[in-house]
Parts: sequence; structure tokens; C-alpha cells
Amino acid sequence: MNSTTGSGTMASRANKIRVLVVDDSLVIRRLITRMIGTDEELEVVGEARNGIAALEMMEKVAPDVVTMDVEMPLMDGIETLRQMRPRFSHIRVIMFSTLTNRGAAATINALMLGASDYVAKSSNDGKLDDTLASLRDELLPKIKSIALRRRFRQTASQPIRPSVAPPRSLRRIHIRAVVIGVSTGGPTALAQVMPQFPENFPLPIYIVQHMPPLFTRLLAERLDGQCRIKVREATEGMIAAPGMALVAPGNYHMTTVRKPQGVTIALNQDAPVNSCRPSVDVLFRSIFEVYGGDVIAVVLTGMGKDGLNGCDMLKQNGARIIAQDAESSVVWGMPGAVANAGLADAVLGLDEIVPCILRQVQTAL
Repeated sequence: MNSTTGSGTMASRANKIRVLVVDDSLVIRRLITRMIGTDEELEVVGEARNGIAALEMMEKVAPDVVTMDVEMPLMDGIETLRQMRPRFSHIRVIMFSTLTNRGAAATINALMLGASDYVAKSSNDGKLDDTLASLRDELLPKIKSIALRRRFRQTASQPIRPSVAPPRSLRRIHIRAVVIGVSTGGPTALAQVMPQFPENFPLPIYIVQHMPPLFTRLLAERLDGQCRIKVREATEGMIAAPGMALVAPGNYHMTTVRKPQGVTIALNQDAPVNSCRPSVDVLFRSIFEVYGGDVIAVVLTGMGKDGLNGCDMLKQNGARIIAQDAESSVVWGMPGAVANAGLADAVLGLDEIVPCILRQVQTAL
């Protein structure tokens, strides 16, 4: 009886997602540990108060996911990430940051260095129940999605590349724009994809990355410094131009409007769509109203299904649809939904996407 019970316990623990909590605040560590302890699929395997201790612990406890504070003494979250890359690149990292200019800038740096996602620290000082509820609703789903995606990759016998849409659905189009939707893991994906566009790229690019205000501006600035094309956070009335990528600002839906002076940006704070604002579906529907099906739509890594309905509308009118493959995605939710619905003309790794776009644009010119 004891043997059976022990065996079952060991099997159950072996299947749990292992989490290392890294934060210089004992209160925050205890809150996160307490919250994670309420979920039977997760277990905290260690706590560390700075990056030095965290790196030592990673070797000992082999976590699947690390929750890591951005600002810590001795070694902060950014330097810890840098040192993790050659030694523990398989471990997924979720950053904790404040919604301040300094916190946002550090978080963008962390995401560019390969952190999978981030969670904003609650401002509800003293309200532990509110803080716990916020962490439970936001952090737990992210830990599970990121960790399960990694485990699925490890156990899959071959990369998942679903069948693409049948060739008969294609028609010759005059491509006039590129639209990109992305969420979890997006900054890293965009940092790999966007610099591949040549300086003379002849089309405007529209991007929705699920992020709050300030983060999207910093993301656009960071990408602009890495790319040969211009990257800007979109503003009301901005005119889209060839060789320019416009990033939807946080907390605003981005839409396009055709005016005598050209295609311009309109922003609104209508209700979230797919629990998102900005929403990929909102942008894609707006793109259809302005460009019809004469676009290439790209759906990159992310949780959920935002972009699926927009891709369906665009696909029915002849647009080319590209989905990121499962192997290179942090979370194969958004691109997986598009691929599994049979809407993708191509399911590609990050290094294959821009060459595919350039070939299609060249053919359509």
C-alpha cells in the first residue's frame, strides 16, 4: 500500500511543471510560491534572491520555468539572462517588472535577450488577495503554456508542419501590404524577423504585438535601431509608407483608413477583442477593408487565437497567409490555430518567413 502510494506520488511529481522563483523581495517570493502551490500541475522547486544564487540553483533543481525579477542586487535579471543563454537556453523565463519607464525598458531588453514573457508587478500595495488573484490569472496560464510547449517539442518525434492550404485556393494578387500579428515570445521573434527586410522594401508593414502602453513604444524604438527599414509606434493620422513598419500602441486598437493622402492610421479604445487591445483580428479586418485580399498576413508565436478570424476573412479574398511553425514558436497558439484551420499557405521557421515574403512580393510586382 505504501509502495503504491509512494510510486503514485513520485509519478505525479515527475509530471509537474518545475518552477524556480527569483526575486530579491521575500514577500514577493512567498506570494508567488503560495500562488503556484494552489495549482496541482505546478511545483516550486527553489527560491533565489538574486541572479548569482539563481544560476547556482538552476544547476541543482533543473526548473522548467523561472520567474525572475528585473531589478535585483549583485546580479539583476538582465545579466542573469545573458549568463543563462549559453548554459540554460532550454529553461523558459518569465520576467517580473514594474510598469514604469525604467521597468519597461529593462523588460524589453530581457525579451530581446530571449525571455519568453513578462508579468507586471501589482501596484495594489498591501492588498494581498488582489495581488494573488492578479498573479493567478496572469502568471499561471503563462507558466503552463510556455512549459508545455517546451515539453511537447522535446517529446515530438518530428517538427510539426501542418499541411498548407491547397494550391487551388491561390490566385495571382498585387501585394500592397504586409500585416503581422504576434503575442507571447513576440519581441524575440520580431527581433529575428524584422532585420531581414531590406532597406528598399516596397510595402508598408503593420504590426500588432500584445503589449501595454510604453512597452510598445520602447519595442518600436529597439526594433528601429536593429532594422534597415523604419519602425515606429503608430499614432493617430500617421500615413503608412513603403519601407516602414508601424507598431500598434498598447491599449489601442489599430485600424487603417484610405484617404486622399494615402492609407492612414486610426486608433480607438473600443472593447477588447479576444481579450486583447490591440487585437490582431481588429487590424486584419481593417486591412481587408482597405486592401482587400492584396496582402500577406503573418501570424507569429502567441497564446490564444487572436488573428484567426481575420486570417479567415483575408484568405477567402485571396490573401497569402504565413504561420510560424511549432518548432520555433514559444507558444504555438495563434499560429497553430491558423495552421490547423487550413488557412496557412506556408508554415515556416523564423528565418524562412521574410525570404518567403520577398519571393512573393517579387512575383507579384
